[in-house]
Amino acid sequence: MTTTGPAVRATAGPPLPPARPAPAGPAEQRALRDVLGRYATGVAVVTTRYRGMPAGVTVNSFTSVSLDPPLVLWCLNAASGSRAAFTGAEHFAVNVLAAGQGDLATRFTCPGDRFAGLPPHSGPHGLPLLPGAVAVLLCRRTRVLPAGDHLLLLGTVESHSRTPGPALLFADGSYHSGPG
Repeated sequence: MTTTGPAVRATAGPPLPPARPAPAGPAEQRALRDVLGRYATGVAVVTTRYRGMPAGVTVNSFTSVSLDPPLVLWCLNAASGSRAAFTGAEHFAVNVLAAGQGDLATRFTCPGDRFAGLPPHSGPHGLPLLPGAVAVLLCRRTRVLPAGDHLLLLGTVESHSRTPGPALLFADGSYHSGPG
């Protein structure tokens, strides 16, 4: 292994809590979820069109990866009923939800027709776009990587837009309003 630059040494900090075992059963998984839930995230609905049908899921596992080239990443449960749509479609849209769109976020976590009653709006490639989103990124799927019980979907941003207003946040198991 080759390294460059000065060696980095750990500095003393607050004492670490006792190590917890890897999540094995439901109680351990719940404890880990509670710890991870302390980290506030944005909330987005990722949408696509596959074989003529719209698909969408709520995610809070969305992040930028690179500005050059422009890449984003999000995670999908490997057991999701939307797996075929997102791994089969060439494009997807990330709809960053606005504060006050908690009901829309919840809608896209439930079974059934998630688009029922929403005003139809399609973007490039027929991608379903959600009304009221504070930001939208239109992406071409470039990779799907298995990671534990999830899939990592990497996409190249082809276009993007934003509107004013605070975003919807999720922390400690509930929705919150982000700064405007």
